[in-house]
Parts: sequence; structure tokens; C-alpha cells
Amino acid sequence: MTQNVNELKAGWAEADITPDKPVLLAGQFYARVSEGIQDPVTATALAIESLQDSIPNGQAVMVSCDLATISDELRDDVRSRVKAANDKINPEYIFIGATHTHSAPDVRLVPYGMSKYGREYKQIIMPDMFTEDDDKYGMWPPVDFGVMPPGDYADFAAERIADAVKKAWENRKSSAVAYGMGQAVIGRNRRLTYEDGCSRMYGNAGVPEFSHVEGYEDHKVQAMMAYDDGEKLTGIVVNVPCPSQVRENSFLISADYWHETRQELRRRFGSHIHVLAQCAPAGDQSPHVLIGSRAEERMWRLHGTDLGRNRSRENSTPCEEIARRIAEALEYIIPAAESEIDHAPEFSHKIEDLKLPRRMISEKDVEEAMEEARPFREKYFQLVDEIKSNPEIREQPHWYTEVAKAYRKMERGERVKKRLELQKEQPEMPIEVHALRIGQTAFATNPFELYLDYGVRIQELSKAIQTFLIQKAGCSGTYLPSARSVAHKGYGSVPASTNIGPEGGDKLVEWTTSNINKMYAVSQK
Repeated sequence: MTQNVNELKAGWAEADITPDKPVLLAGQFYARVSEGIQDPVTATALAIESLQDSIPNGQAVMVSCDLATISDELRDDVRSRVKAANDKINPEYIFIGATHTHSAPDVRLVPYGMSKYGREYKQIIMPDMFTEDDDKYGMWPPVDFGVMPPGDYADFAAERIADAVKKAWENRKSSAVAYGMGQAVIGRNRRLTYEDGCSRMYGNAGVPEFSHVEGYEDHKVQAMMAYDDGEKLTGIVVNVPCPSQVRENSFLISADYWHETRQELRRRFGSHIHVLAQCAPAGDQSPHVLIGSRAEERMWRLHGTDLGRNRSRENSTPCEEIARRIAEALEYIIPAAESEIDHAPEFSHKIEDLKLPRRMISEKDVEEAMEEARPFREKYFQLVDEIKSNPEIREQPHWYTEVAKAYRKMERGERVKKRLELQKEQPEMPIEVHALRIGQTAFATNPFELYLDYGVRIQELSKAIQTFLIQKAGCSGTYLPSARSVAHKGYGSVPASTNIGPEGGDKLVEWTTSNINKMYAVSQK
């Protein structure tokens, strides 16, 4: 019986997606117009082609972007540009994940969960103020911010991301892979529970009412390394369960801790290497220190860390500290993993539009959301009138902050109202998901800020030795909270924060583990 010969071809490329004009930054309810560039935001692509007996039998293109999220419109635009330029790449096999930095340009054109309405959504909720150009501002109000709007930036970024995908494909060469896992304290659980049974995101632990931290903390650093024929390291996929939000309040464009991490990894492992960053499930994690912050702060100061340059939030772990911790984890991983480099890894790639049951909301949920939104609606129109009547207001610093916040709070209530209509005619919401096998590792995507409980279940049920999970790979979902978080309420688990609830989370776990395990079952026959 002839033994099939596997070969893996891999190619890397990177693109600078830093805008050359001011933009609206993603993250927070209030708007932030960029006032400069602290460090560049990039897109990194890894193109993989599997061959069996020299015949292509599978492909995948992983892309990571220093953005808060990946809108479906941005993903589809990238795919269409790649398809037009290279018919060898199947655009469906491209998946794009965001590092979830809150200091990068916004690319959201349709609010989370409102894809059925498309870019007409804003016209539906604001028919009396909508104009032709307003949809370019996406999540933000139809006021002239004097910047490159999200719609234009998305076009700008799509061109460069597609170019990185094409170059990565052109750069692919016969390659080998190795993988490993280390530990580094980067993400911390950000939901604190109190004696009344309720949780608060970024709550205060220094009060008598504080009871406990709500959930698990995941400190894994997972890595897959790629090597050329001579076993020279060409790049690293680094998977960390923590959003890049050290500088989440900044008005400067920044890749957050991934910029310092790339610099540190290149200093230690070679300036030529590529670093593809992935944000693992971390819906209830962040780099902010809620427990033991005074002691941590003292140690950073003793080590001479420039806290002013390294963060914008007072209790956040500095970017340079996170970079050091990740680099030290990689120094633990790489020498050991290189003793088992795989030159002929098995490969599979599964894609599906998975239909998840919506989190059902009630008339009462709508009433509460609209009641909360009502004063913001009044405030929004009042502020718009003031700006129209007094154009000099635009000369004031951050003149747009309050009007944008009022709009977002108003729109949040309107969105809950629309969801009640949607769930009656469309009780399930489709999301695009990928499952991928490379040797003894598995990769799987989801579009949510996925709580750790789901990630842990997938990783433990998976037959892969290591399972890399990638959240924020698409724009269909906001938070997907655990059952205990829903019971404890609070931002990140209430209906207005979520399109999918625990029932949908269970279905996501089942699909992901089932499809990963099928890939291993086939190879074992």
C-alpha cells in the first residue's frame, strides 16, 4: 500500500493599515477622534496550502489585524479583492481575526446583530435626520466629525489586507511547523461579584460588599511556529486570551501591547520573523488589574517602567511588561518545541454558516432598554441643535464626545427594540465559523467576545493536543456570556450587551468540538 506524502507550503506577509488621516477610534461609548499615532497598526497574513503526493488538497489563510473587530463588510471586501486578483485562492478559506485593540480605527458599518437590515439600519431608526452619506459613519451619529469615516477607512484597510493575503500566498514555500504552550499572566477576570449576587465589570474589590471574582482566569500562551526547509524560524502564531486594551482610553492610534510584543519577539528571535497575534476567548478578561493592583504598581515603578507611555488606564498592566511576559513564555516554548518539528502535518479545514439560537428578549427587556435610552434621545437631539446653531462649538476640544455618547446610548435601546422584531421572524442568527487542523493542533474561530467557560470546554473536549481558539473573527456577535454571568447580570451579560446567550454558546461548543474531533477520527482510521 502506497503511503501518501503530505507537504505543507506556508507564506507570510504584513501590511501597514495605519490611516494617513484622523479617524474615529473603536471602543467605548463616547467617540474618540485620533490625534496622532503612537505606533502603527498592522495586518499579518499566513497563507497555508496542503499537498498530498504533490497535489493540492486544502488551504487556509489566517489574517490578524490590529483592530477592535472585523466587520462582515470588511471581510467580504477583502475576499472579493483577493478573488479578483488570484483565482488560486479560495476566498472562503480566508479568516480574519482582530486583536481587539480599542485604539484602532473603527470599521463597523452595521451595529452588532443588525445585518438583516444592512446599512439601512440607521435610516430606519433615524428617518428624520438620515442623509445619503450618513451610513459611512457606521456606529456613530450622522454628524460631520471632519475625519476619514469608518466606511472610507474600511475601504483603505481592505485594499492593504487583501494585498497582504496575495503576497503571503505568493511567498509560500515548503515549510514545517512546531507548537507549544507556556504561561504568562496577561488577562485577568474583569467581573467582580458582590454579596447581592450581582456582578460588575471593572468593579471595586476594596469594599465590604465585594464577595469574589466571578469566573476563571486563563493564562495560557499558545504558539505555532513555522520553519523553512532548513528549519529556520520564519514566523510565530501567538494566541493569548486577552484583548489588547491597555491603552483603551487613548486618543492615539495604537496596536496596544502587540506592538511592544512584536518588537520584543523580533529582538529575541530575529528581526526577520513575522508575528501573527490571535485573541483567544476573553469576553470576561482584560489586562486591567482589579486584585492586588497596589503591589503590582509598586513593582512596575521599582523596575523603572514608564507608566505614562505604556498605558492609558491607571490599573492596566503596562504594554512593555506584557511584551516581556509573552516573550519569556516563547523562550520557554520554542527550544523545546523544536525537538518535534513536523515536516508533513495532516491538514483539514471546515467552514460553515452556523445558525445559533438568538438570546430571546421580552417586552419588558425592551421597555427597560427604551426607558434607559429615552433621556439620551432627548439629549442627542438637543446637542445636535446646539451644534447646528453654534458652529463655533466645533472648535472646542473633543466637542463631539457627548453627542456621540448620547447617540450610542439611544441607539442601544433602539437595537433591543429591533431585536424583538427580529427574533419573531428570524429566531436563529447565522455566524461564520472555521475549524482547522494542522498536525496535532487545531484552530477554530468565532465572532464573539466569548467567555472563558466556553473556551475551556472546547479545549478540553478537543482531541487535538493544542486547540487555538480565535475570538472577534467576524462582526456578528458582541459578548457571549456564560450562564453564571447571565444570572449575575451586569454589562457584558444583559440583553443589550448580547445577541446570543448560553444556549447558543452550548451549540457553538458542540459544533467546534465535533468538527475538530472528526478531523482526528479520519486520520486514525
